[in-house]
Amino acid sequence: MTESPKKPDAPLVDLDRLNQWSQLGELPGEGPVESLTRLTGGAQNLLFTMTRADGTELVLRRPGRYAGPEAAGPFIRESRVLTALSGTDVPHPRLHGYSVDDSVIGVPFSVLEKIDGFMPRGQLPGTYGTDLEWRRKLAFELVGGAAKLAAVNPDDVGLGDLSKTEDWAQRQVARYLRNLHAYRETEGYRETESPMVDPISDWLKANAPGDVHIGFVHGDLQFANVMFKHDAPELAAIVDWEMTSLGDPLLDLAWILTAWREAGDPPGSDPQLQPWEGMPSRAELVEYYGKLTGRDTTGFRWFQVLACFRLASLLEGSYVRSLGGKMDAGLGRGLHDYAAWLWTLAAQEVGL
Repeated sequence: MTESPKKPDAPLVDLDRLNQWSQLGELPGEGPVESLTRLTGGAQNLLFTMTRADGTELVLRRPGRYAGPEAAGPFIRESRVLTALSGTDVPHPRLHGYSVDDSVIGVPFSVLEKIDGFMPRGQLPGTYGTDLEWRRKLAFELVGGAAKLAAVNPDDVGLGDLSKTEDWAQRQVARYLRNLHAYRETEGYRETESPMVDPISDWLKANAPGDVHIGFVHGDLQFANVMFKHDAPELAAIVDWEMTSLGDPLLDLAWILTAWREAGDPPGSDPQLQPWEGMPSRAELVEYYGKLTGRDTTGFRWFQVLACFRLASLLEGSYVRSLGGKMDAGLGRGLHDYAAWLWTLAAQEVGL
């Protein structure tokens, strides 16, 4: 018996259907969309440079090829946040339009301003790679972006209802601990689980701050979700806002610092940027954030441990998916190794 030929996958974005979109005439530029060029970056979503007939370039963002009905939620959330941030001094791409109507291109999508910049991952380009002061400025600019977001009052921009805020600190620990305990039901996970999971969660629960400041939390503020200018050590934009929620903005600072590496850290995890020489310490960046925001950062250790705990939980979730055959096994093991490093760092922070 001969096999029938495999049906080719449909295009990720159908240009004809996109050009029939009712909102196209409201976007910058003139004429139909003539081309879509795939961009690198974006782990959960796919990015394209969208070029109109007059040469205007925008960015089209859509979920992965096999997105389910749940994909609409993150696009609605991100679009609400970007709309609310318009007019603030938080660096972000302007939202020009979005749709969650599957009849347009088959999936939710948004159209954003195209930022002239680069994502700082791996070998740093140009002067960033050769000038120590540019690298230091890169670090302070990233923390400065977090401080600008922390200064925005959600109620003032109409997003006081974005997410629950009651018992925020306690709910963070309970939510991610519940996920971690559920992973134990997956064959092959329990024997590789860090012994620090429960002790660290116990420390977090026992030391949760009684009073937190509620503001915007980007939720994934890291090198992979920011862009820097090529010709000056300045933050061009914070991107990927779909995980934004309400909570204590100190978590964003702590999330940034999970990617930091300095003397005394546990071995086994290299910096995400090269060269790393000359980068400021975590303590310098915490002090800088405190000066910019006026926040008392004496209790920052709890947030640093929470960030390690939360990120490790998310990484372990991906590892569990790989154990179930839903992700590349090698990638899953790599994420599991990174989670193990974060457990060790958190344990070191609290003296376990």
